[in-house]
Amino acid sequence: MKMSHIGIMVSDMTKAVEFYTKALGLRIVMDNTPVVEERETAIGRMCIEVFGEGFKGFNIAHLVTKDGVGFEMFEMVDHQERHRVDFSRIGLFHFSLQSDDFEATIERVKQYGGKVRMDIMRYHPEDDSKPAKMVYLEDPFGTLFELYSHTYEETYASDYE
Repeated sequence: MKMSHIGIMVSDMTKAVEFYTKALGLRIVMDNTPVVEERETAIGRMCIEVFGEGFKGFNIAHLVTKDGVGFEMFEMVDHQERHRVDFSRIGLFHFSLQSDDFEATIERVKQYGGKVRMDIMRYHPEDDSKPAKMVYLEDPFGTLFELYSHTYEETYASDYE
């Protein structure tokens, strides 16, 4: 099994594309494109199946990470302004990215309207041979994501405290 893509709801597609390309280094595959509610095309019928009758349309953009994972972003005509995280609800609550330029990525996140949610944490502060770090961040719309300094396997290859 391979990861294909994730879907993210945003309130401003122009700002979202700027954030995800300039702050996080994703590449545009398909830029901001309007989708209207209609039944004449396969995509139109699929959107009605997914979003229900009366969804009123949306803008969509497709971006991709360096390792080929897609980010499908939706700006619905009717939407809230910010994502509200509720840790008591079941379901996805964040995604994670890994950067070879950890600190600079954090600075770009802040520069392009994102937020740092915590201090940077080392998984093994007692062992200098295991320098893996992480931090929770937010995009400009309140979507949580985690940033790793090392790969997932390098980070979790041994127990941590």
